[in-house]
Amino acid sequence: MLKLYPRSVLSALLLINILGYVDRALILGFSPQITGDLHLSDTQFGLLNGAIWVLSYGVMALVCGSLADRYSRTRLISIGMLVWSACTAASGLAENFSHMVLARFLVASGEAALVPAGTALLADLFDDKHRSTANGLFFMGVPLGIGLAYLFSGTLGVELGWRGTFYLLGGIGAVLAVAVWFVKDDARDPDHVHKTSALPGLSVGRQLQQVRQALAERPVLIFTIMGFVGVHFSIAANYFVQLWLVRELGADPGGIARQIGLLQIAAGSIGAAGGGLLADWFVRHTNASLARVPILVLILCLPLMALSRFANAGELLLFAGIAASFFMPFAVYGSTLGLLQQETPLLLRSTIIGLAMLSLNLIALALGSFFAGWLSDHLAASGNATPLKWVMLTFDGLTALALLGYLGASRALHMARARDNGAASAAV
Repeated sequence: MLKLYPRSVLSALLLINILGYVDRALILGFSPQITGDLHLSDTQFGLLNGAIWVLSYGVMALVCGSLADRYSRTRLISIGMLVWSACTAASGLAENFSHMVLARFLVASGEAALVPAGTALLADLFDDKHRSTANGLFFMGVPLGIGLAYLFSGTLGVELGWRGTFYLLGGIGAVLAVAVWFVKDDARDPDHVHKTSALPGLSVGRQLQQVRQALAERPVLIFTIMGFVGVHFSIAANYFVQLWLVRELGADPGGIARQIGLLQIAAGSIGAAGGGLLADWFVRHTNASLARVPILVLILCLPLMALSRFANAGELLLFAGIAASFFMPFAVYGSTLGLLQQETPLLLRSTIIGLAMLSLNLIALALGSFFAGWLSDHLAASGNATPLKWVMLTFDGLTALALLGYLGASRALHMARARDNGAASAAV
């Protein structure tokens, strides 16, 4: 049934992804109100968006990836939706840091199911020539969700407050989760179904041994994950972008939330869709590897991001740099996920994607956002008048490290292709 309507499945997954990232990013859209009401420091706010989230999301992404390679992916998504939606509503009840820690931890547990299961469905429904575009469109839900979260904070939040907005979005998600439960997962091809029939009896430990073997045999997977992790340092920095603009450039919280939301939607969506289309064009019309796409994107965006940190409020350069920081990470999703799916053994696709999500969440988002919050507090305590500006610049430098990963992936693919061509010539 699902194979008859691949575009409808993609549209449904996009909608679910949008909802998930709205729920995830509401805390960012309401950051001035939540940090004020709950008396949070920048370090605590960084922990909520980083380490607290990742302790749950990162580990559960790997677990859910393993489950998605074994069982119904639609039901796994449904269960995840129900958990994250209920806990989003519960976030509105938080009265202190500890309450919000528990709620966010469980929201992350639920959301961890979507990416491994959703990307595995797309890999079965779209061939190599269209897979990067499908991935890019699916991950367009990230900027759309984050952008809508900021817009909701500046619109719905005015009437409902941050607590009422959390209640509303959580209720909508719970209703949709019930509907997804009744969608049968029949997208796997017969050969895949036959091969995966033995997986439920395979221990998770044995499956992880197979992942380790795949990584050892295919260095391109390691380098690609390294690059993917590096790109997400820019997202860790963007957790603090509204606080930077409000505190250090004098922006109005409500007005800047709407502007950030619109920029996130426009730049992030163009990046996600355009990056996926560009990656598929590379596959069809050139001999260049998919790793070349993120290299090009990083080279174009990083200088603009760094220069914008020195701009004044209201200047075009400021918003151009912020737009570039929203565009850049999502422009590499289609090519990166396409490359991982292309190079990963069929039966390990969801697990490898889960490993990638664990890595980027643990290193870039957890440790990164904690370090960003700590650095801001440390600089402020030392008398620095613009601590968040220097946090942004520091993370621009960390993001540049992604180039090393993607360059390594490109070289690994080139060497593998050369070995294959040499073996073919020898056989002739």
